[in-house]
Amino acid sequence: MGLMIIFSLVVILSAFGIIRSLREKNLLALFFSTGTFLVIGWFTIMTILKDGFPSAH
Repeated sequence: MGLMIIFSLVVILSAFGIIRSLREKNLLALFFSTGTFLVIGWFTIMTILKDGFPSAH
């Protein structure tokens, strides 16, 4: 479940990357950050739905 938390942080950082690349009009960065957001975000959502959110022990 630690991997899911790391992937969630990657998705948050890629969202900031999307905003930054839109501001700077950098299309290559927009392409890669949007791809990262969609692919890793989808993986994170499906992992949460299948395994549940990790609980603190």
